[in-house]
Formats: sequence, structure tokens, C-alpha cells
Amino acid sequence: MPPRINCSAASSVNRALQRSTSSQRPAAAIFQSSKIASRRNYASASVSPVPLASLKLPDDYIPPTQPPSARRPDQRKSQLIRSYTALLRSTPLILFFQHNNLTAVEWAAIRRELRAALAKVPAPAVGPDGGLPVDISSGIEIQVIRTRMFDVAFKIVEFFDAEAQAAKSNAYKHDLSSTAYETITKASVDETSAYGQISPLLVGPVAAVTFPSVSPAHLAAALSILAPSPPAFPAPSRKKNPGYYDLTTQSGLQKLLLIGGRIEGRVFDTDGVKWVGGIEGGIEGLRAQLVAMLQSAGLGLTTALEGHSKGLWLALEGRRTQLEEEEGGAKKEGEGEAKESS
Repeated sequence: MPPRINCSAASSVNRALQRSTSSQRPAAAIFQSSKIASRRNYASASVSPVPLASLKLPDDYIPPTQPPSARRPDQRKSQLIRSYTALLRSTPLILFFQHNNLTAVEWAAIRRELRAALAKVPAPAVGPDGGLPVDISSGIEIQVIRTRMFDVAFKIVEFFDAEAQAAKSNAYKHDLSSTAYETITKASVDETSAYGQISPLLVGPVAAVTFPSVSPAHLAAALSILAPSPPAFPAPSRKKNPGYYDLTTQSGLQKLLLIGGRIEGRVFDTDGVKWVGGIEGGIEGLRAQLVAMLQSAGLGLTTALEGHSKGLWLALEGRRTQLEEEEGGAKKEGEGEAKESS
């Protein structure tokens, strides 16, 4: 019975592949040294040395858990690009801020005040899809992004359509595939597209505040902390929130600058972001405004149709009365002429 080896087979194979041929030892010597180290006496059989060439994987081997990528392993940031593409596809509301040399203590103070302000926002009465209400305060986060990686991810989300490519060929169509890389390289950027509008702003150090759903109330609370602008988004008073006026917090907030946002796939400037945050009543208020607008439009259409029909009826009645009067006048003139002739 061969001696027991304390390490796993996978690590043993990896170490065997990394050793140079000059420092190779027969497998029997390896087993013997491991037997001495473990101080166990087992009857060992003679094992012939295994050539390392037979343990080498073929050059065209593709691991099933890692599809091939167009970028070399030492140059790609695969996990970062995947996380950014998932963030852009799943997050309906993103605010972008430029930051200038914020320290870790200042970031911690800003996140603390942001969480405190979001926790005070009351939960909505109805969910985003008309279902049960969901509190999204815990899902709102602020994070520093890598602008170059985020730019590539934004191009993939905007210009690469995996379903359309699936109908053309059977090649790999994931976000890191050569098909996606060729598509974004050859894509012509339109200035009116979302990428064309926001890419000039993503220069230098940029931070993103992500919202799991569009909530004007939570957006207003975040703006009152990160980019206060009275009277629409006033900063909290010193009496209610003294931590907001700490020197560390104020120093960090002065280094943040709101540059825009991406809401439901559309790009908004600072005024547009503030307009969305200023919707009274949140989503419920917006729905009420939409219902009132549709009702007023329907009432106006009904009034217009009724007015036109009434006008047409009055015109026809007036014409009929005029014709009857003319016909009566003609009859009277005929009767008068008949009397005179008689």
C-alpha cells in the first residue's frame, strides 16, 4: 500500500508541473520522503517515475468554467468588467460624482450620513410594480469606479447584442468574448446615444451612487446629502443632524461634484436629475399626475367633440330656419301679386 500524501492531488500535480526538469526526482523518492516525514510505516511498492510531459494539458484546452477571452490573462480585468456590465443592466438609476482626493475617513463619514438620511425616508405604500412595498434604502450604495473599465463595460452594454450575434454564428457571445470585443471596436459612437452623452463626463476619478429602483423620495434624500441645493434639496439642519457638519464630513462633501445620472437607460444632466428627485409624492405622485392628465385630456376631447357637434347642429338649424323664412316670404309675394292681378 503506497504512503498517504497529506496534500490534495490537484496541488501535487500543479507543483509537479512547476518544477524544472533539472530538479526532478523520481516518484519513488517523493513517496519515500513523504513516508519519513509522516513517520508512518506502510509497505510501499516500487513506483516508476512519471514523465512530466504526459501531465501537460493540450494547448487548445478550454476550461469549462472559464470561456475563452479576447484579452490576455495578464491584461484583462474580467471580473471588474463583468460586474460593471451587470450593474448597468440591472440598475435603473445611477448618479455620477467626480471626487478629488477623498481620504478613507471622509468616505466613511459620507457613507454614514447617506445611510442615515436614506433610513429616514418612509417606505412606499405600493411597490414599484404595484405589488408589496419594498424598502430600497439598504440597497443604495456609493462606490468608486474604474473609469477605463467602466467605459468598456458601457460600450458592451450599449453596442453589443448577444441575441443578435447568436443568430449569426455559433461563436462565444459572452461579455469578454472576441465577438463582443470586435463589436465595440468597430462600433460607431453616436453623440445622441447614452454612451455618447455620458462618456465625456467619465474622466478622472468618478464615483457612482446606485439605486435598485427609481424612487424620487430616496433620490431627493441622497441629493440633500451629497449635492444640497436649497430650496428644493436643503441640507439637514445642525440640530437634527449634527454629524453632517463635522469637519471630516464637510471636507469630503466639498470634494464631490454631481456631473449627471443615468435613469432608465436615459442620460440626465444635473437639472434633469434634480427634476426627477423633485417629483412630489414619488412614484405614487407621478402616477396620480398621469391619471389626472389622462382624465383632463379625455374630458377636453369629449368637450371638444360635443362642442363641434353642437355647433354643427346650430348651423344646420339656422340654415333651415333661413330657408323656411325665405320660402314663406316668396309665398307671400306670390299671393300679393295674385291679388293685384285679380
